[in-house]
Amino acid sequence: MAKENQEAHYRKMTETPVQKLIIMLCIPTILSMLVTNVYNLVDTAFVGKLGNSASGAVGIVFGFMSIIQAVGFMFGNGSGSILARKLGHMDIKGASSTASTGFFLSLGIGIVTSILCFIFIKPLVMFLGSTNTIAPYAIKYISFILITAPVMTAGFTLNNILRYEGKAFYAMIGMFSGCILNIGGDYLFMFVLKMGISGAGLSTAIGQLVSFLFLLLPFVTGKTQCKISFRKIDLSLLHISDIVATGFPSLIRQGLSSIATILLNSLSGAYGDEAVAAMSIVSRVYFFIFAIALGVGQGLQPVASFNYGAGKYSRVRKAYKFTATLATIIIIIPGIVVLFMAPSIVRLFRDDDLVVQYGTRALILQCISGFVMPFCMATELILQSTGKKLQASLLSALRSGLIFIPALLILSQLRGMAGIQEAQPLAFALSFFPTLYFARDYFKKLPLQDKESV
Repeated sequence: MAKENQEAHYRKMTETPVQKLIIMLCIPTILSMLVTNVYNLVDTAFVGKLGNSASGAVGIVFGFMSIIQAVGFMFGNGSGSILARKLGHMDIKGASSTASTGFFLSLGIGIVTSILCFIFIKPLVMFLGSTNTIAPYAIKYISFILITAPVMTAGFTLNNILRYEGKAFYAMIGMFSGCILNIGGDYLFMFVLKMGISGAGLSTAIGQLVSFLFLLLPFVTGKTQCKISFRKIDLSLLHISDIVATGFPSLIRQGLSSIATILLNSLSGAYGDEAVAAMSIVSRVYFFIFAIALGVGQGLQPVASFNYGAGKYSRVRKAYKFTATLATIIIIIPGIVVLFMAPSIVRLFRDDDLVVQYGTRALILQCISGFVMPFCMATELILQSTGKKLQASLLSALRSGLIFIPALLILSQLRGMAGIQEAQPLAFALSFFPTLYFARDYFKKLPLQDKESV
């Protein structure tokens, strides 16, 4: 029976038209990302009712949560890309070993991170960009995040492993469960039980724990081809380095983004809590738009990895073209809507004239420049999914930080708050050119002829 399921999965991944396959895999991912971002926006709106300092604290801790996510995604995308290619070679044992190693490494790193950050919690929130007025709120909020940091990192890893195996539905259920619980928990703990920002933190912690349990469930109940077991771990240096190197673009992408967010908060803090709150709102609103396109890209990853492993290079080409085109169309429509409704959208989260003033201009600029993002995203993901570690890492580094961070430092000095608002859009625009070079080079070297079936 297991052999029949394996062969059926192989046929599904290598024979289903790529357009249909990507849509099948990306719809659950898009839905889960939308729910996650709806939660982030609701959380921002709820906390905004507590004042500018509390609203700024959410943005501060969001940068730290992005670092946790970066670690989970590094092990998830690293092990996921490798195991998908192993499944394309019909190597179930090797795929299970890779999944187990990635999961337990992620869990271990999460435990170490939690302990160290609790010891240095006050310096941590100041490093993340807190002002003296924001810090007390940030400490309360981040304490709950640190308690669940291990299951957060491991949960993100499980989510990506499920996607790469083609089990996006189970990944969606895991994300849905935690986010829906978060939204209800925010209202209950913050306003009914009057816990304030501590209620927001507690709600997030409970939601992350429940999400982790739902993500682990398919592996425990035999719904996946890969098995996660302590006995299957391969701690050889070659295996660990392969997982880390393959997932490194994810760490760079989100790690540098987190560093940039920390820097953004610190520089914005010079203009008051209103500026920190405004940029926090803009980051979350724009990521909500981009999440839809990113969901399409995450539908590309298992298709590209599996077919590359199976030697179906023509399907890899078709998958990339379809993803880049569809993601561009998807991001243009909500981007235009937000472009014309920016002041009203910012005011939904914080009814403060200065916050709206700062946030509106930044949001408009990001929407205009963000139209190039789907192409950049699709190129990064195709490189990572097919094992082009160096190229993917370089491109991720350029887009996520090596352009944005210098732009932020220079423009903030030259143009003050206006420069802070302009740095991210400029980085978006400039990242198009190196992406174009990497894309052309990749497809020039990709074999034109498919290999014979395994």
